[in-house]
Amino acid sequence: MTTADTTRTFVNVAAAAAESKGAEDLLAFDVSEPLPLVDAFLLATGSSERNVAAIADAVEEAMLENGVKRLRREGRHESRWVLLDFGDLVVHVFHEQERVFYGLERLWNDCPIIPIELPAPAVAD
Repeated sequence: MTTADTTRTFVNVAAAAAESKGAEDLLAFDVSEPLPLVDAFLLATGSSERNVAAIADAVEEAMLENGVKRLRREGRHESRWVLLDFGDLVVHVFHEQERVFYGLERLWNDCPIIPIELPAPAVAD
């Protein structure tokens, strides 16, 4: 089983929203083989608690604009690691220190990476 095209599209929607708020180190994994209820994880890093919260809010808003409602949100109060569950896609927004400490990349490194296609930046005249 592989990640559905719609999930890949939503990975890109969420990644673009995260990047618009300054998220760094965007990385997406196809976790459909080991996890029966989730197709993909998107990891993003923010530089502060305020930035983590802004990234999470932007992702949630972009997904809602694309017709996808959040099923669950955890960690918003502390904004050190915010988890957004959209069903087939789970977005993890980390503070830099939490991302290093928990190391989800190491945990899921045997899963295929989903290429993230971000829109090209606008060129000023």
